[in-house]
Amino acid sequence: MQTFVMLTRLVRGAPEAGISPAELEGEVMRRIEAECPEVEWVCSYALLGPADYLDLFRAPDCETAMKVALIVRSFGHASTETWPATEWSRFKAFARSLV
Repeated sequence: MQTFVMLTRLVRGAPEAGISPAELEGEVMRRIEAECPEVEWVCSYALLGPADYLDLFRAPDCETAMKVALIVRSFGHASTETWPATEWSRFKAFARSLV
């Protein structure tokens, strides 16, 4: 499974912005679990900065990660950036193999 990092920014003033973060999280997670059962959620953080949330999750491929991002965006109040991530130990092994 590949690890992905997703940054989410809430769109201010959107009609859905009145829903509480806990309610929104529940709705989003139910939809992800139903449509992407193979996804493993690692952790979520609230941020101070240009993004509101950072989520780490594992998915079998980029297409599944894209589906997760689309589900989050389908609620109409967020924009996302999603990036594949490599664990540091694997990155170091890749780097050593190039020398």
